[in-house]
Amino acid sequence: MTEIYGIGLDIAGRCQHYHQDEDVAALWCAECQRYYACYQCHDTLCDHYFVASKIGSLAVLCGVCRHRLTTDQYQLGRCPYCQQWFNPRCQRHYQIYFEE
Repeated sequence: MTEIYGIGLDIAGRCQHYHQDEDVAALWCAECQRYYACYQCHDTLCDHYFVASKIGSLAVLCGVCRHRLTTDQYQLGRCPYCQQWFNPRCQRHYQIYFEE
């Protein structure tokens, strides 16, 4: 199973910062080459800021079924494998997680 890094994680990768039912999308740090529950967890645990992934890459991990998703699949709003919805408010952080 692909590991999700973060602070105070539950089984679906929800962290101390984001813990609503739909907060299950882990994001890939291009520098660390790991999935983190959120950029705040990453920035607390690492000695550098979160580095965005390229659009089109496998930059998202569904915390429920642990399938890796492209940014395009993530944009659909739910996991194409298990149908779990993602938090639509995560779009506010799009520029942190993905680079054009």
